[in-house]
Amino acid sequence: MKELRAALAGVGITLPSLRLDPASLARETPCPLVELGGCSVDVAVRLAAALRARPAAEVR
Repeated sequence: MKELRAALAGVGITLPSLRLDPASLARETPCPLVELGGCSVDVAVRLAAALRARPAAEVR
């Protein structure tokens, strides 16, 4: 989650609801999930543009 937050910040994008899903941590065998949460249409457009700007081999 920290790496994703930093990578997004590097292209000027903030997902305010980005967090670890608490229910996924409370399982008997934790399997952490990252919640991306909601964002504005403007942020979604900027995120799509940032992903398109990268060659496919760089996006994992």
